[in-house]
Amino acid sequence: MTTAGAVAAVIVIAITLYAWSGLADYGAGFWDLLAGDRASGRRSRQLIDTAVTPVWEANHVWLVFILITTWTAFGIAFASIMTTLFIPLCLAALGIVLRGASFALRKDAARAGRRHVAGWLFGLGSILTPFFLGAVLGGIVAGRVPVGNAAGNEITSWWNPVSILTGVLAVVTGAFLSAVYLVAEARRRDLPDLERYFWTRAVAAAVAGLVVGVAAAIALHGDNPQMFDRLISRSIPLLVLGALALGATMMLARRAVVRGVRVAAAVGVAALIWSWAVAQAPYLLPFSLTIGDGAGAPATLRWLLIWAVVALLLVVPALALLYTLDQRTTDLGEDPDTARPETDLTR
Repeated sequence: MTTAGAVAAVIVIAITLYAWSGLADYGAGFWDLLAGDRASGRRSRQLIDTAVTPVWEANHVWLVFILITTWTAFGIAFASIMTTLFIPLCLAALGIVLRGASFALRKDAARAGRRHVAGWLFGLGSILTPFFLGAVLGGIVAGRVPVGNAAGNEITSWWNPVSILTGVLAVVTGAFLSAVYLVAEARRRDLPDLERYFWTRAVAAAVAGLVVGVAAAIALHGDNPQMFDRLISRSIPLLVLGALALGATMMLARRAVVRGVRVAAAVGVAALIWSWAVAQAPYLLPFSLTIGDGAGAPATLRWLLIWAVVALLLVVPALALLYTLDQRTTDLGEDPDTARPETDLTR
């Protein structure tokens, strides 16, 4: 493997880590949005809030790592993607800001109605960001991002069947991961009703993800047959692994077995991401820019690899410690509507 290829592999690893963590956080916001009214959704929202609060912002470290590494190592591809796909990327960033601000406001707002609106905006941001990030990936996979600044169409590059379905798949994948994680959280806190609640949603999200994934593959066949053929021929072992992991997750769900279910779900998502990477290799932008042609200076790539190792050695143990400390908490947490009474600040 060349140095440029190694850096590209590091980026794919970072995308996988972001999917395991950040995408699951977006999924938690999705379930928060669909939890129902204040009374019916109170306990599920408490569990979501307790599980997401300690880690949601830390997970974005992988998104920052992806952007900086791609910008430094593959500047041509980065510029082409950012200028052609600036609309979905801006909307994804808007979702992150909307989600973060609303998450903080719904804890500190004095009135219950305002906390409810903030929670609704939090869920909306949790859908916007994964959808538009998925649409960006769909535009790349479909070959709609040519080399050059703003060389592609600013609308059809991401608003097409492949991009839309890939965006929906990203939302559904996050919902699936978060539901599986929340099942384990409910079991750890001895909350059998919430465990059943999220098991049902995990199964529903898995079925929806399978349907959307097949639809996205069909759309890719019509839009970019060459990429579809590479996906089917080169990535079939990874696709089979993903299907087996999904089947294992469903089997564990049916038997109400929590041990190992998070690993099975994570393996399935990783297999999906790596099947895309293997199918697209050695192209950064299929089929116009290869990894070798789009790579930066060799010295820059070598230093990137060194600092990637340093970052992994520093960040991974820190995040592991954060998750470990969070796992020591078994309390469901307080309900914001009962912890902070209704207040009229105009008096």
